[in-house]
Order: sequence, then C-alpha cells, then structure tokens
Amino acid sequence: NPFAGGIGAICAVLMEFADPRIRSGVWDHSTFKSNPNQRARRTGMAGLIGVYGPAEDARKLIAGVTRLHSRVKGRAPEGQDYFALDPELTNWVHATAVYGVLNAYAAYVAPLSRQERDQFYAEGEAAAKLFRAPNPPLCEADFEQLFQKMRPGFSPSPIVFEYLEISSKNSLLPPPFHRLKKPMIKAAIDLLPGDLRKLLGLGPEYDLKGWERALLKFVARQADRKCIRSAPPAQACLRMGLPADYLYKKQKR
Repeated sequence: NPFAGGIGAICAVLMEFADPRIRSGVWDHSTFKSNPNQRARRTGMAGLIGVYGPAEDARKLIAGVTRLHSRVKGRAPEGQDYFALDPELTNWVHATAVYGVLNAYAAYVAPLSRQERDQFYAEGEAAAKLFRAPNPPLCEADFEQLFQKMRPGFSPSPIVFEYLEISSKNSLLPPPFHRLKKPMIKAAIDLLPGDLRKLLGLGPEYDLKGWERALLKFVARQADRKCIRSAPPAQACLRMGLPADYLYKKQKR
C-alpha cells in the first residue's frame, strides 16, 4: 500500500534519526539531500524485494546494499563513533521499518489483532538477517524492549527538521496526490512511540487535523484495493501461479 507505506517510512526515518549515529551516517553518506526521491525509491524497492522477490534475487540485492553500508563509518557531531553494520544499529533500523509500516497500516487501512501484529514482526526475521540485523524484534513486546534500550541514546537535532522540509517538497506520489505529503508527514509524527515526538521537538504545529486523518484513511483504503501488476507483491503472486491481485483481495474479519 503506497500511502500507508509512505507514512510508515517517514515514521521509521524519524525514529532512526533520533539516534545521532544513524542520522549522521545517513546525512553524511547518502544521496538523500541531493536526490531524496531516488533514495526513497531504492530503499522501498529493497524492502519489497526482500519480502516478495525470488530468494536469490533478494540475497543478491541485499548483499549489494550491505557492501555499500560496510563503507559507512565516521563520528557523529555528538562524539559517538558509528558503523552502519553495527548490530545495534541494524537491529534498530529494521525495527523502525517494521513498526512504521505496521502501525501506519493499522491506523489508516485496517485494524490488526495482537496476533497479526506479532506475526508481522516474526515474518520479518529472515529479511532482517539478510540486512545484517542479528536480533530483530519478533513481536511487539520485543520491539518495546528494544525501544527502551535505545531510548537513552536519543537526542534532538536540526537534521530532523531539515529532513521533514526536504520530504515535504518531494514526493513519489502521482501529481494529483502531491498535496497529501504534508498530512502524511503529520500522520507519521502522530505514530511515533512513547515520548519520542516531544524529545525531537515536534510540537503542536504538526498535529493532524481531523479532516486530514479522514482523507488519508479514505485514500489509503482505496489504494489497498488497487493491484499494480508490475509491483513485487503482484509479481510474487504470478510466480506462484496465483492471480496478480491475490494479495489485494479484501479478507473478511
């Protein structure tokens, strides 16, 4: 779902940028500032192929990503040394991606049971380990423990606001939906766990209005019914001899 996924991705990046080591690694070693859409597209595709792609293709793509990450190291302005393949950081990056997408879907598309939420975490383990995350959270309780472990190292930064400014001016959405980007950013901020929003200094100016929430829910639910045949989920269905829209069919709850 591109809308729920987009909201979840922004939420995940904000959670990652709470850690000075990750935000410095991204800000100093990626193309986000110069070409944010291209980087977002590459990151999203890597995640989708890790879930829906043929196993061998997923392993090759992820191996390429980890080779690039093996060269990402340095020192944050706050004084911490960082290395992109540090297990603590890879575990957190994976956890934020799962948390963001899961909670955006539950908030804007359809509610999920505790069992479904835990299952979503558990099913991400194989892809997480390919991305060199050795101990990813396997349920919501695991995520909460990891969040509390990481929380003392979090800090605010102007980079967070620079990221939000760049994101608000760039969008992978079709032109008619560009105006949804700012409400999507607010929705992502609304999903942040614990007191993270307050720590990052994201005040009431980022509050999501009622009509914005309703509009995002409407668009996200419509998008959840649209099958994109070229997308990895549809292609995975076709490889398995299933209809392309198999994963898009609404299930009765």
